[in-house]
Amino acid sequence: MANLSGVVSVRRPITHVVFDMDGLLLDTEKFYTEVQEKILARYNKTFDWTLKAKMMGKKAIESARIFVDETGISDSLSPEQFLVEREDMLQSLFPTSELMPGASRLVKHLHAKGVPIAVATGSHRRHFELKTQRHHEIFSLMHHIVLGDDPEVKQGKPSPDGFLAAAKRFEGGPVDPCNVLVFEDAPSGVLAAKNAGMSVVMVPDPRLDKSFHDAADQVLNSLLDFNPSEWALPPFEDNAS
Repeated sequence: MANLSGVVSVRRPITHVVFDMDGLLLDTEKFYTEVQEKILARYNKTFDWTLKAKMMGKKAIESARIFVDETGISDSLSPEQFLVEREDMLQSLFPTSELMPGASRLVKHLHAKGVPIAVATGSHRRHFELKTQRHHEIFSLMHHIVLGDDPEVKQGKPSPDGFLAAAKRFEGGPVDPCNVLVFEDAPSGVLAAKNAGMSVVMVPDPRLDKSFHDAADQVLNSLLDFNPSEWALPPFEDNAS
């Protein structure tokens, strides 16, 4: 267990790394927040981080059900209607996605050092293509990418389906989950990684309640703060960002 100091008390031998995408590699969570705030404003309601935490990392329809139920607008807006409306607004935002601080540095470093890396995201293919269209260089370094609409991912996070599917698809796989390190920002994603039997580094939004940090093995302010040596991974050779 660890806190923002980055001290890890128990380490496992890590051979493979799996990244979440939204809010971890790509700064896309802000788009969801912006759109959902606009939708709720019509009903004179506000979108807060307690609700955001429940929705993060889940499959679209699951987060949509949480959204309309928790905000009490289900009589006016069904989960399906919410998704249609949200989709229209997100389409123009996703292509402007930026990389999170330290994401490029870490992905390029692990790839250069021969550490097998993959992505397991709740995003379905259409959204994935929009979000990553400016970042093909980084995502092309992944050995494989597991999407939310993958046939093997029966349930979204906190179910371990996505991470277990990722562990199976590495060359020479399946990889023992105890040798996999996951990077996540969402509480449901951290639980999914732990449910898969994997170690997890959490890089949460600072607005997320700190009670959600407890399940992670390590909590960092930014990917720039990650020290590969603490996990017996090849160390950075410079201080580039």
